[in-house]
Amino acid sequence: MRLHPTLIALAAALALPLSTRAAPSDLTVVAPYVRLSPPGTANTAAFMTIRNTGNSDRKLLRVESPVARSVELHSHSNDHGVMRMRQVTEIELKAGVHTELKPGSYHVMLIDLRQPLQEGDTVPLTLSFDDGDSSRIDAPVRKPQTVIDADPGTAPATRMQH
Repeated sequence: MRLHPTLIALAAALALPLSTRAAPSDLTVVAPYVRLSPPGTANTAAFMTIRNTGNSDRKLLRVESPVARSVELHSHSNDHGVMRMRQVTEIELKAGVHTELKPGSYHVMLIDLRQPLQEGDTVPLTLSFDDGDSSRIDAPVRKPQTVIDADPGTAPATRMQH
């Protein structure tokens, strides 16, 4: 029996699990990347910008990746002048706002890596949102940007004393 190619394509599309649906149209992930960690380090972080162009606030609830045994949402807080990293249960995505997951702020921790990551590798990440939708993205692994490598105007400022 020979199946029509259209029927095969339709069956394949219906067989896709719901967890791999694209992100809802009001959320867009921009410029994701995973920081290359020093040799022998079992953890690293993923960063990105999530644009919410919708009229409703949303929440990022969870991120999963096969490259790590555990994946957590984290933030930094200033505790009497000392920056401390802490796990958070969700990241709020305000309507009409671009939420940056960046060093020193919200980020995704990839804990207990299954194998060392190399510059240029691609890390699959599945982001899950409060309405049940999820989005699978690929984040390239890249070296942390140093002040010397930074574009003018993007390097962290230091206090100058005259």
